[in-house]
Amino acid sequence: MYRADIVFAAGETMSRAWYKNSCEIFLEENSESIIGTIVSNSALHGFEATPPQVQAWQEEIRILQQQIQWVDFAHMDIFLEFNIPRMGKRIDALLLIKSDKPHIIIFEFKAGADKVYSQDIDQVMGYALELKNFHEGSHGADVFPVVVATDSSDIVGESFKFKEAKEGIYEPVCINSDSIACLIRSIAYQRGDVSPEAWENSPYKPTPTIIEAARALYANHDVREITRSEGSAANIKATSEKLIEIVADAKDKHKKIIAFVTGVPGAGKTLVGLNLATAKRSETDETHAVFLSGNGPLVKVLKEALARDEVERNGGTLTDARAKVKSFIQNVHHYRDEYLEDTGAPSEHVAIFDEAQRAWNKKMTCDFMRRKKNRSDFDKSEPEFLISCLDRHDDWAAIICLVGGGQEINRGEAGISEWIDAIIEKFPHWSIAISEQLTDSEYAAGHAVELAKARPVEAVNGITETLPEMHLSVSMRSFRAESVSSFVKALLDIDSERAKIELAEIDERYPIRLTRNLAEAKKWIRKQALGSERPGVVASSKALRLKPFAIDVAGTIDPVHYFLGGKDDPRSSYFLEAAGSEFDVQGLELDYTIVSWDGDLRMDERACRWSHHDFRGHRWLNIKSIDNKEYQKNAYRVLLTRARQGMVIFIPLGNDPPDATRKSEFYDGTYNYLKSLGIRELVADIEDRGY
Repeated sequence: MYRADIVFAAGETMSRAWYKNSCEIFLEENSESIIGTIVSNSALHGFEATPPQVQAWQEEIRILQQQIQWVDFAHMDIFLEFNIPRMGKRIDALLLIKSDKPHIIIFEFKAGADKVYSQDIDQVMGYALELKNFHEGSHGADVFPVVVATDSSDIVGESFKFKEAKEGIYEPVCINSDSIACLIRSIAYQRGDVSPEAWENSPYKPTPTIIEAARALYANHDVREITRSEGSAANIKATSEKLIEIVADAKDKHKKIIAFVTGVPGAGKTLVGLNLATAKRSETDETHAVFLSGNGPLVKVLKEALARDEVERNGGTLTDARAKVKSFIQNVHHYRDEYLEDTGAPSEHVAIFDEAQRAWNKKMTCDFMRRKKNRSDFDKSEPEFLISCLDRHDDWAAIICLVGGGQEINRGEAGISEWIDAIIEKFPHWSIAISEQLTDSEYAAGHAVELAKARPVEAVNGITETLPEMHLSVSMRSFRAESVSSFVKALLDIDSERAKIELAEIDERYPIRLTRNLAEAKKWIRKQALGSERPGVVASSKALRLKPFAIDVAGTIDPVHYFLGGKDDPRSSYFLEAAGSEFDVQGLELDYTIVSWDGDLRMDERACRWSHHDFRGHRWLNIKSIDNKEYQKNAYRVLLTRARQGMVIFIPLGNDPPDATRKSEFYDGTYNYLKSLGIRELVADIEDRGY
């Protein structure tokens, strides 16, 4: 018998399961004793065991003891209420078979149910995927998800055969309570010496979506609980701690500081910003922080996700929950407009600006103020005005700028140099904390950084520090492959040799496919996305000639429905009907994507360069502006880095004649280029030219 003590020492955590034992002892122990252990541990986790819940546990224990006695249980261990941290859920029951490799049976009980619903299947498959992907002891395991509808007529016989769904995860099985023994006996294995203690206590290293991360942080989880702990992502923790230190130092020393956090796409910039905002969200605390973003879809999705989660966890109304969330997550433009009329200092001393490189330059801001706000006298860039708002505090202030490289995707987006120029010219008494990577070409701030380092110190606190913690170097969006962003950069830079090397490194764990057939792309992506894994179609906002394929980027999508809607909602990404543009999906992510590539960005094979186009009226026009070309390239950078687990790139076949707007030459060069990098083709069953 083994029981891991529940400890609370620094750096240690409580046991993952509320009850665990060998099956041999489990069968000997009376149900009251087992219930007592579960209830005791549930209290330590802050869970109130209600009478209906206790009754459900009693029924599960009765069924499992009755069924397990009929199998060879000497080499099995049982875990009840096994915690899945990232999902905020618990597995009802889990059997660990000590085979040559772990064999794990996950049971989700539906007491009194005579049928199983699709959400039940997605739920148990979600548990299987969570263990397989993020629990180190389960990486090499065979995982069998099972839904037990206790009153169902579904049974399995001794000859039942499991079907493998993907990489050691088997298709979910739905059975009644009398079939559990037969199901266990149907699993083939060889006895081994898997240690249940080592398996349970092996590292759990999740990489949540930004929505999942925000939910966990809002529920007071530490950032370390929801990020991987290996060296490749360790600076998430270091950066988070450094930001908290910077805020505390500014308050204690009565100084004003602006800090720039850089990082590759998906490295966790928004995560560390949300971590600081949730840690400092008490409005009665002087270090209360507000998280600001000009990314409207991101703000809408996060606010709605957190509000729904608040209601689910604590009750109340959605209206109240939305108001509560709004106090620390806001649209930066609404925040800016509030202080146009209010000349006082903001209520917050700490402001976190997500995607700060997308703030508007002076020309764009002044033009907007003149047209929309009737402010012809306005003469500041957006960064300068936002800094001036925090500068109204007499004592101290801190601004945290989260900066993505090569992600300016719209006219008037200033990049990061506008922030530094504003500090140098208008606010010399502000300190600057930067990373050395801010000088990289992707951030277009090298000259401004050099000026910042060389500026004369006009106040005691007006210094520029280079801090290594201010850069997040590894993408965490894809837990399967950490170098996807490097591959995408090489692809867009037409660095073919580098792209081939990067692709070879990710190919096995992060599938990228190429097709001319949208139906095949949808078939492939539906096969890849299991359980609640979210697929979706994405396309450039300039991809206006994808309409023959029912991809209409000119029509707006609601990002809340797209990213939060379920499989029964045709507005959600699951339906593969609505396409998210770079503006809809930047800062958010999907598990699998169909990247639909139109003739707006096309490869000129003879010149070996990108050719940039804008569709106006009835024809494509060349884009001549260097800035607009860069915005378009960055749009595809966003689209190609949205998927966490894999993507298929769909490039249509031409349709000439009769359609002169979809000539083969608009598409074939891009397809040939991507194919030359080694991206594998999907084999289409039928041709689909979109006539």
